[in-house]
Amino acid sequence: MSLDASLPRTRQHSAIDLPLAVATIVVSFITLDNLRLFGTPILTDIIILETHFYYALLGLLLPFCFLTYRSNTKRDLLALDCVLAAITFIACAWLFLHGEEIVDEGWEFLAPDNAIVMSYLLWVLTLEAVRRAAGTTLFVLVLVFSLYPIYAGNMPEMLQGISIGIAETAAYHVMSIESLLGIPFRAFANLVIGFLVFGVALQYTGGGQFFIDLSFALLGRVRGGPAKVAIVSSGLMGSMSGSVITNVVTTGQLTIPAMKENGFEPKTAGAVESCASTGGVLLPPIMGSTAFVMATFLSMPYYQVALAAAVPALLYFTALFLQIDLYAARHGLKGIPAADLPKAWETLKSGWYYIASFVLLVVLLLVMQRESLAPWAATACLLVVNQFSKEHRFNPDRAMKFVIATGRLLVELLAILAGVGLIVGALSVTGLSGTLINDLLFIAGGSIGVLLLMGALTSFILGIGMTVTAAYIFLAIVLAPALIEGGLNPVAVHLFILYWGMLSFITPPVALGAFAAASIARANPVATGFTAMRLGIATYLIPFLFVIQPALILEGSSGATLLSLIEALAGIFLVAAAAQKHVPGIGSIGTLAAIVLGIAGMLVALPDMTLLGLGSNLLLLILGGVLAGVAFGLARFTPSP
Repeated sequence: MSLDASLPRTRQHSAIDLPLAVATIVVSFITLDNLRLFGTPILTDIIILETHFYYALLGLLLPFCFLTYRSNTKRDLLALDCVLAAITFIACAWLFLHGEEIVDEGWEFLAPDNAIVMSYLLWVLTLEAVRRAAGTTLFVLVLVFSLYPIYAGNMPEMLQGISIGIAETAAYHVMSIESLLGIPFRAFANLVIGFLVFGVALQYTGGGQFFIDLSFALLGRVRGGPAKVAIVSSGLMGSMSGSVITNVVTTGQLTIPAMKENGFEPKTAGAVESCASTGGVLLPPIMGSTAFVMATFLSMPYYQVALAAAVPALLYFTALFLQIDLYAARHGLKGIPAADLPKAWETLKSGWYYIASFVLLVVLLLVMQRESLAPWAATACLLVVNQFSKEHRFNPDRAMKFVIATGRLLVELLAILAGVGLIVGALSVTGLSGTLINDLLFIAGGSIGVLLLMGALTSFILGIGMTVTAAYIFLAIVLAPALIEGGLNPVAVHLFILYWGMLSFITPPVALGAFAAASIARANPVATGFTAMRLGIATYLIPFLFVIQPALILEGSSGATLLSLIEALAGIFLVAAAAQKHVPGIGSIGTLAAIVLGIAGMLVALPDMTLLGLGSNLLLLILGGVLAGVAFGLARFTPSP
């Protein structure tokens, strides 16, 4: 088995690859320097203020968006792309050179004419970069919101805000630290870059192949082995890539065929891969780029976000494992013969340094709490030790591909986050975010339950048309404060939004993750989506569990956390058994028994619901236990299909 075919590959080096590689190396250097990882910053005389650093990143990366995402493949439009890239660089360079004046003289509110011209240019070019990198949906949303300050005063009362002129809007967007350079961009600059570099390094040094081989060695022989391998390997790689689709089309190239050979239906194989890749973005310690933005929003160290997300992630993957195990038991699927699997010890010997770099990352991140240093130290360890590997050591060509792949990923994410920052800025300068909080609370009639359902639906809908990070940022501004005002835990609220935004990847009618997996599995996309929804059914319950009971995100005593975890696991087991219509020790069950068992599982899993006015925890547990008993009785005495 080999992951080489599924690694992201650049084509033969093009004219922009060398400049992109140079820009990526310079960005890495100034990021490390700005984080003071070399001690006293080397570039102190050049990068004096934080805004200098941000404009430097924009100037080095944003121009490549026009060269990487071409307006047209025709040669005659190459000149246009080059001109747009050049203007972007010039605008960023001008703002960099005037960084001190921007801060000292408050140009975001009162700028000279030449600064306003540069602001117009960078505003328009950022919009075009978003269109190219993220597509039409996000572009339209960013365009409408970035223009909102101009017409805010003429909107209906619920959407009304403070209006300012177009010149003032341009200046605020580009020169304040609340818009283009706002929370999303600052999270990218200060935290995300290092983790993206680590993720790409892991792929290009063969880490993806190692984790897949190790998963096969450890789990391949158990029933439903290939699917359980997919859960582990895709979960790990999805955490580092931060992209559901990217992960599906890379690890899925290996896991989906293996599942089909083992007897899984094509639609089920695709569904398993899409669910595992979706869960990867929710899996600590990395959780993709969105979690770093979350930490910035919450003004807390990233490691605290990762710790809070640990138990919900455990519940997610436990639910998925249970579903796969019960599916395999129901259909009589066996594991892969030991002779066809890699040997665990030999796999560990050949790739121990991947685990070592991961352990170093976790220790620095969670134990020493050096989140800025952690990904860079882990990357350095990985790259150095990798040179002793005969199979994966870097030669000049592979090193070049690694740097270019890193650059392309940085360019794409920077464009998206800069664009989403324009939404943040528009809501900030008009005061709309505060108005929406009060309006949402009014619509919900003071009911936290109604507000949660509204939040889940809104998160899901936005997750269909936007990237995970973009959807999360929008809702973190508009919806999260209303939920927090209603008395819910801030960390739980932000995780709730993230989970429900992710669920759109496995839920029809769109289900992009499931559709991508279906193309590899050669299965019907809609059928794959509904199968993924069935496999992930417990996942729809998990966000409500931890947002109502913060003990599941480690807020509270260890005893409360343990009790809530036991209740959640028991409930999830019953729901999983109902979804697969199979109970261990009983066998296959009928539809009526499955329905009763599913209801029982939800009641057992639900925490104290007095906050929502739906009864005490003890009452729900008793009722759930009674219904579970009824379901088991029905299972024993009624024929199964």
